[in-house]
Amino acid sequence: MRFIPTDIPDVVLIEPTVHRDPRGFFLESYHADKFKAAGLDVRFVQDNHSRSVRGTLRGLHAQRTRPQGKLIRCTLGEIFDVAADVRPGSPTYGRHVSALLSADNFRQLWVPPGFVHGFCVTSDVAEVEYKCTDVYVPGDEIGVVWNDPQLGVDWPTRAPVLSHKDAALPTFAEIQKLLRGSR
Repeated sequence: MRFIPTDIPDVVLIEPTVHRDPRGFFLESYHADKFKAAGLDVRFVQDNHSRSVRGTLRGLHAQRTRPQGKLIRCTLGEIFDVAADVRPGSPTYGRHVSALLSADNFRQLWVPPGFVHGFCVTSDVAEVEYKCTDVYVPGDEIGVVWNDPQLGVDWPTRAPVLSHKDAALPTFAEIQKLLRGSR
């Protein structure tokens, strides 16, 4: 298992060791001791699974007072995955990183608490599974609109398929006061 730093040091790209043979493949998607040795001492309490069609964009989501760390992986198809730092006072505040995660490359992205997260499906269909360090609390959810000019994410689509909720998310500038007040 390789832990690859990104341009934001707290966000880590993870490449598991894949053992292939005529039957298929085997890999460890998570190993507590290996994660801890890489500086990711996390405890997961919830697993999520979504299925989406090409062009679907989910996000950018976080929780305000109960932030979730997320270990993201794509088990079918391919996604363009994004994490943006919304931690006031962080040296990377307002910056984002992205990675292509797919069933073929087996890569995962560790998104620590304090980041908004989202992804866009680049294949016909994609299934995404992610482990969370805290449970989902609907009333605590915050988010940033996908095409926020301050974050400047270069998404692989200009006309994504969005939920009504995601289409109405505020801009990064609009949530800054809320985030500063919750710390």
